[in-house]
Amino acid sequence: MFVRRTEKYVGTRELTPRFAQRNHMTPEQKEGTKNGRCIFSIDVEDWFHILDVPSAPAFCEWTELPSRVEKNFCRLLEIIRASDVRITCFFLGWVAERFPHLVREAQAQGHEIASHGYRHELVYRMTSAQFLEDASKAKKILEDVSCSTVWGYRSSGFSVTRDTPWFFEKLMEAGYRYDSSVFPGPRGHGGIKTTQFAPYRLRDGSNGLIEFPITVAGVLGRPVCFFGGGYLRLFPYWVVKRMAGKVIDEGRPVVFYVHPREIDTSHPRLSMSLARRFKSYVNLSTMEGKIRRLLSDFSFITFQNAVAENYFCLKD
Repeated sequence: MFVRRTEKYVGTRELTPRFAQRNHMTPEQKEGTKNGRCIFSIDVEDWFHILDVPSAPAFCEWTELPSRVEKNFCRLLEIIRASDVRITCFFLGWVAERFPHLVREAQAQGHEIASHGYRHELVYRMTSAQFLEDASKAKKILEDVSCSTVWGYRSSGFSVTRDTPWFFEKLMEAGYRYDSSVFPGPRGHGGIKTTQFAPYRLRDGSNGLIEFPITVAGVLGRPVCFFGGGYLRLFPYWVVKRMAGKVIDEGRPVVFYVHPREIDTSHPRLSMSLARRFKSYVNLSTMEGKIRRLLSDFSFITFQNAVAENYFCLKD
């Protein structure tokens, strides 16, 4: 329902890691996830930042729309603070520029500040130069606001495809140390057909850039996501928890991701097809409860700390 076929794949040869292929993890890597530590992340964007629908407002119209991100993000921070968990916040540069106090508040609570780009553009619709400019601008804004170095990046819609072979090179050029944009399977905004499901360092030439793919679990021979956005809203919690346990048993961390609008049942709706409306708005009322249970049932580490501590035993 949330997974459809697409031809926008990147061949596995283009993303061959030096270590940590699926089902070929070293004993040290499995040791790094034996206690089930996962990563919880928020893509900090507003209710109108929905990709690839005709009704989505143009960038020049964003400031004219009523914003809900401040209220919803602060609510998420309250929920997370109650669980004493540290997470990674992928801020859209535009949001950080307009609401810098949200960046500072997240940082003050011990959370990692990372980049979600500036204008929420699909990567495969940008040139390499446009992407570099967008990723660099967002990084600079976030670093100026937080007075700290931003290590991580996540693309809008996980929109890395075979049409963006320059993606990792440009991230390195912009100064990022890790990425969490690869969706290892087909999806509406791209996806990469690969069996590399665990975190890995990219091949020589990437200067050690680390990729944390969005977590999928194998179901009837197909990669399926249960752990973020519409997938997390759709599936019952017991299914999500069981599949997360399956991933952890395989020696991989689970990367969870949510958006501030997903805990706001009354936010405005964009006009779109019935199928897309279902994907965008299904089960909003269940999301806060699921987040609370995840934070209680699993232990977490930020992406930055995982990289700094080599938590998943990625070799140089």
